[in-house]
Formats: sequence, structure tokens, C-alpha cells
Amino acid sequence: MALTDAELIAKRSASYASALLGFPKHSPEDVANYLRDPGINLASDAWVVLDPDGAFAGSATAVPITGGTHLNVDILSTNPIVLDWLLTQAEHRARAVAAERSQARAVGPEAGRSQTREVDQEARAVGDEVVVRVGVIRQDRVLPGVLAAHGFTVGTSTHRMRITFDGPVPAPAVPEGVVVRRGAPDEAIRRAAHSVLMKAFADQPGTLPRPFEDWAASRESRSTFDWSQVTVVEVDGRAVGMTECNHNFVTTDNCGYVGRLAVIPSARGRGLAKFLLRNAFATDAAAGRTGTILHVDAANPTPAVALYTRAGMHPDLTSDIWTKTIHP
Repeated sequence: MALTDAELIAKRSASYASALLGFPKHSPEDVANYLRDPGINLASDAWVVLDPDGAFAGSATAVPITGGTHLNVDILSTNPIVLDWLLTQAEHRARAVAAERSQARAVGPEAGRSQTREVDQEARAVGDEVVVRVGVIRQDRVLPGVLAAHGFTVGTSTHRMRITFDGPVPAPAVPEGVVVRRGAPDEAIRRAAHSVLMKAFADQPGTLPRPFEDWAASRESRSTFDWSQVTVVEVDGRAVGMTECNHNFVTTDNCGYVGRLAVIPSARGRGLAKFLLRNAFATDAAAGRTGTILHVDAANPTPAVALYTRAGMHPDLTSDIWTKTIHP
């Protein structure tokens, strides 16, 4: 795959999703940003399949995240044979990632202890497994069969939540004792926002952000994001909550998008998440957007789904997350 494939993949993705849902799942900007992200290596993590006439037949990406403990796979084709081949490539990539992690963790023993080394490496390898995750639009009737044949099972599901504004949205009142910082113009506030994410998602494997430098670089690479779209809330001078928004769905839906909303565990129950969500609504409405979109894991251990539903959001797209554990 190459960056120049982004436009074609976006068109095919839109056609695929529209046939199932009546609307595209990704905007062209979203696809281009994903392929441009420094966290993806197109030479090893992505494939495009063409038919004998040179026409597009399928594509897939298999991107290691959370230090290689998980591999997110995005696969696109309506041909079961192509899907099977692409999924096989993704599994090969997962095994390579698992092997890389195993080797990185191996500690060379002293001479004459080869047997001990083998035992130690086998024990360590248990922790070097990689969880492969594939999101499938629930209305898809082809890809689930291919995944099941490869030994994947449904682990959870995600909802794309949306709210459509009926008119102006008033800015919410700031909770007592809370300081709101709009925008992240310098490294200090960016690190504070990242720290909130790390603490808030510590109990959700596979959702932790990348290390700060990688996380910041990925944001810098996106055409739909700038640091003014980060909001951080503080209590007693400490960052305890944040939102990170972007323009991923402006061209397709004229909606704002909340990429991340996080409150650290010790600050929950004070209405901060509700404030941050409604603040995003007000910001989007003031910018002329017709609504706001976000994604949420149905198995989120926090009451996130209930929060979004009470705020007037509803799911317009549900994807099942199929998973398989790959060992070195």
C-alpha cells in the first residue's frame, strides 16, 4: 500500500459502508490521516489487492498498538477469497510482532545454561501474545464467516454515537472548583492531557494511548486536527479530565467528532464527563455543525454509554469486534 492509494480506498470504503448502512463510515480525510500516521508502516502493515484487470479487489491494514500487545486490523473487500488472503497476511504480521516482542524481552543467560534459557523464553513467551482485533459492521454478512473460519470470535462491540442539534446549544456551566483550559498550545498542557488519558484508560487493555512523543506526532500528522481542539479540566491545579476533538466527519456529515473523552478515576462522579461532552456539543454547534459524533466500546467499564444516551446521543452504527490471540 502507498499513501497514493488513500483516495481509492476511501471511495471503496464509502461504497461498501453505504451499501450496508446508507452512509459512509469514514471520510476521505480520515482514511488519508490513518495511512499518514507515523504509527503505521505501509511496507509491513498494509496491503492492496488488485484483480487481473488491475481494478481494486481489497485492502487491509494491520497496525500494532499498545507496544505490540494488540494489532488493529481494518479489512475491506466483498470477495471471500480476497478477505481470506488479507486476513492471513494480518495473522502473519501478528506472529512477527509477537516474535519481536518475545525477542526484545529475552535476556541472554550465562554460557552453559541453554536449557534454562529455553525454559525462561517459553515462560516469557506467554506474555508476548498479540490480540488481533477486527471491527465488522454488524450488517456485514460476508466477513464474519471468514473470521470464524480463521478462529476469531466476537469479543465486544462498539457504537458510533451521534446527536443532531435542533438549534443553538448553550455552553454548559463550569462545575464549581474546576478550571477549564481550552487548547493545548505548549508541551506542558499536552503532556497533562496525555497523562489524563493514561490514567483514565489504564484498566482498559488495548485502549491506552501511545507514549507521549508518538501520540503527539500522530496528532501533528492529521489534517483534521489542531491543538486548539484539546480541552483540559483541572481541579486544585491538577489535570483530571480532557477531550480531544477533530474534524474527521465535517465533509461527510457536517459533524464534530470527539476522538477521546477521559476523566481520571479519582475525579469521577463530579459531573466532569458530562461537562466535557456538552462543551463539545456547544463548540460544534457554534461552529455551524449539525451534530457531534463519537465512538464508545459497549463493554466500557465506566458508565459511558449511559452518559452519552442521557445527553441525547444514539447509535447509528454498531461494529462487532472479532478477536484472536496470536502467540510467537
